[in-house]
Amino acid sequence: MDAIEVIRAKRDGVELSAAQIDWVIAAYTRGDVADEQMSALAMAILLNGMNRREIADWTQAMIRSGERMDWSMLDRPTADKHSTGGVGDKITLPLAPLVAACGAYVPQLSGRGLGHTGGTLDKLESIPGWLASLSNDQMLHVLRTAGAVVCAAGSGLAPADKKLYALRDVTGTVESIPLIASSIMSKKIAEGTGSLVLDVKVGSGAFMKTTEAARELAETMVALGSDAGVRTVALLTAMDRPLGRAVGNALEVEESIEVLAGGGPSDVVELTVRLAREMLEAAGVAGKDPADALRDGSAMDAWRRMISAQGGNPDAILPRAAETVTVQAPSSGVLAHLDAYAVGLAAWRLGAGRARKEDPVSFGAGIMLHAKPGDLVREGQPLMTLHADETARFERALDALDGGYEVADAARDLLPLVIDRIG
Repeated sequence: MDAIEVIRAKRDGVELSAAQIDWVIAAYTRGDVADEQMSALAMAILLNGMNRREIADWTQAMIRSGERMDWSMLDRPTADKHSTGGVGDKITLPLAPLVAACGAYVPQLSGRGLGHTGGTLDKLESIPGWLASLSNDQMLHVLRTAGAVVCAAGSGLAPADKKLYALRDVTGTVESIPLIASSIMSKKIAEGTGSLVLDVKVGSGAFMKTTEAARELAETMVALGSDAGVRTVALLTAMDRPLGRAVGNALEVEESIEVLAGGGPSDVVELTVRLAREMLEAAGVAGKDPADALRDGSAMDAWRRMISAQGGNPDAILPRAAETVTVQAPSSGVLAHLDAYAVGLAAWRLGAGRARKEDPVSFGAGIMLHAKPGDLVREGQPLMTLHADETARFERALDALDGGYEVADAARDLLPLVIDRIG
């Protein structure tokens, strides 16, 4: 086989065989297929799509490019969750220890933020001493100690996906549903979890802007998981407005701790508990309601064990940005609109995110929201506080927010927090 043959086939809308897929993924991983050739193939896939069999074969080929983790030695079932990313989406932080406190092990491999969407590892690295990179043996130790581990994927896990992910980001092929689904599911299946709950975001702050596109992605990923023997369900959830009140790394850690302490914003609590129940049901674990684990302190205990087991100090003072600017309500009325993308873009420009994977982030940068859509506000009342280490960042952040919020006589219609369940 050769790369040109495979590219031409998909360019012309021909279904790729399992042998072609196996060959091109293996050849690309070892460097025999050049980046420009894989770029052409990725664009052909974006334009012409793949059927379910092709996507399944593509996913399995990426899994076979590296190791597959195994947690069969554990005495409890494993459950994991994956979010397609959003603004203020800190759910993994309270969710992993919450599910652990209810009786399932949570081995979760997470990533870093890019662009307007935040990354779980960036948030946790704002905790002094916390380590994102763990060996498999260290992951097992943390699991047995705390019941949950959140860390970066090792270099041996789906290395084909790591190469292809970086390529898609610079070739305009990120939006391809077959490539998104296979990227996510190759890592999650290789991770070795027994069950998986997918949180597929919908709205301006998500990759999937419409419910229809999000449903197609969710159905594709649920099918991939089920075909691989992983009990998989998906929730479509709203990302037309930010989740919670904190957007930014250390700010979101603080809000997550509030949730674990039995408080926090109602939307974050609601989604955390709903996802925890889904994870426990998928894992076949019964006996404790996640809402009770938030109230009785057992989830907080699991959080402290998890952070400590990964070298972090759960009592440490978190980073704070040096400068703040407050955005005030321009008039009295209802906060009718607060666009998730605008807020995420502003937080990115304040230093909370990165444009390239190698860029540093400011742990203290971000935005605290003082009002949510539907809230009554008075003229001059603080709507949000912007946090940054450099005053020069505020102008561009405020530009990003221009038109991103509106005070009016009545609120606009919002997506329900949980839109649908698939699987």
